[in-house]
Amino acid sequence: MKSRTWWLTFTLCAAAAFANCHHLWSAEQYDLVIRNGRVVDGSGNPWRTADVAIRGDRVVAIGRLSDYEASRTIDAKGLVVAPGFIDIHSHSDFLLLEDGRAQSKIRQGVTTEILGEGRSAGPYQGKLSPRKVTIDGEVRSLSTLGQYFQAIEDAGAATNIASYVGIGNIWQSAMGTSFDRPTDEDLTVMKKLVKEAMEDGALGLSSQVMMPPGSLAKTEEIIELARVVEPFGGIYSTHIRNEGAGVFESVQEAIRIGEEAGVGVDIIHLKIADQKYWGRMDEVVELIDQARRRGVPVQANVYPYTRGNNNLVSIIPPWAHEGGRGKLLERLRSPEQRKRLKRDIEQGIPGWYNHYTAVGRDWSRMLVSANNQYKGLTVDRVMSIRTRGKEDPDLLDELFELLLDEGGSVATVYAHHTEEDMNLAIKQPWCSVGSDGSAYSAEGRLRRGNPHPRNFGTFPRVLGRYVREQGLLTLEDAVRKMTSLNAAKVGLEKRGLLAVDYFADVTVFNPKTVIDQSEYTAPFQYPKGIEFVVVNGQVVLDQGKHTGKLPGRPLRHGGRK
Repeated sequence: MKSRTWWLTFTLCAAAAFANCHHLWSAEQYDLVIRNGRVVDGSGNPWRTADVAIRGDRVVAIGRLSDYEASRTIDAKGLVVAPGFIDIHSHSDFLLLEDGRAQSKIRQGVTTEILGEGRSAGPYQGKLSPRKVTIDGEVRSLSTLGQYFQAIEDAGAATNIASYVGIGNIWQSAMGTSFDRPTDEDLTVMKKLVKEAMEDGALGLSSQVMMPPGSLAKTEEIIELARVVEPFGGIYSTHIRNEGAGVFESVQEAIRIGEEAGVGVDIIHLKIADQKYWGRMDEVVELIDQARRRGVPVQANVYPYTRGNNNLVSIIPPWAHEGGRGKLLERLRSPEQRKRLKRDIEQGIPGWYNHYTAVGRDWSRMLVSANNQYKGLTVDRVMSIRTRGKEDPDLLDELFELLLDEGGSVATVYAHHTEEDMNLAIKQPWCSVGSDGSAYSAEGRLRRGNPHPRNFGTFPRVLGRYVREQGLLTLEDAVRKMTSLNAAKVGLEKRGLLAVDYFADVTVFNPKTVIDQSEYTAPFQYPKGIEFVVVNGQVVLDQGKHTGKLPGRPLRHGGRK
């Protein structure tokens, strides 16, 4: 009896020990677990409370995780856990080589930037001289998009980056600054360059056809170039030819290009930027819906502001830009050329989007964002300062003098479209969110000029103003427009959703406090409410503080690393 009791005690203790050892042996090992968050997975489906587990650079489990060990745990109770935001319209191309921390993007929750609107970081070939950059003290010459991707990889960046190939680079590599029509041989060169960029990993062809050099390309020529990206599964992304009086024709042109080339289309920052046509966004929406009903995969994106960023030199008619900046300045100095310039600015040119008349010739609706003595001033105040003491000054003459003084460039914010039109666009299921901004910083070398607030606040503004305050969008749909919708447009694989085996790009934010703080006259302010940002499994923003980590990668076409 005594031996049986001893054996039973031994057996029970052994079983308990085994069970304990088995528990330790079977516990999942994770690098990071984000617990108790309100998971909005990017698909548009309703949120749920769940834990998100990360191992290496991937999400490996989502659900109620109780049996695990993790190097780090983040308690996200009361917070939203979402896929990292994908900025489908970004201009950080070369700023990232100055400071890879991407401060103003990471602090918005952006984990991937799509670059290359109209002009891209490659190619720089033929008549377009290679671009010089400095990486770790070494000067490099970049002539291809592939070399740019390698430069980003070598320098390091906090965000992932992907890029279109810009028609501006393609055109000028073949044509230089000439406004001559391309020959068949020139078009062959252009198509070859597009093909090489796609082989380097471009997402597709992008165009800015409002101003030269992109505006020099005829519709048929763009179709030929867009056909080159079709076998690669690329898309056509376009800043349309005319966002004002010609907006309807320009949207139709973009649709035609996609339809005849057999590629998807994404219209960049859809808007109606001429006060004479305000209130007609429903007609633009119907044009896109009609195309989609007949099978053309056309979509669009917007930024959540009613002011856009361009340049005072965009007021100068396209013909005056032939030959480059030097020739433009010569024309601005010429009394005879000034007569023609004034006539065309006041009366317009068929097909040209005229920023001056679009804002009703109102200088107060233009704000200098350039890094010069006038930064942060509206142009009517600039004109008042410059014409003080002059009798009956000609303000167009003063515009020419200002451009001459500033070397032909004055970055400017234009108040040119309405909240009502923008709201109607952003609600469409095919309309996503992009910033049209760059990775600036509130301090250091990238605190420069007086940049548009969208550089600092686009994504938190959508979540704070248009989700929480106005209820224009649901939380789930807003996140979808910032994540999976953008990933699907450009074919980014394994990104844009919180799902098992997807890359661990994650943004954690407070839905009660998230909001932009950047203002037009005080832009260098980071948003509130973005608490954590994870890129490829590494925490880059930790309780609102940048960790300095640079885990971003070039995302070449098809989702390759």
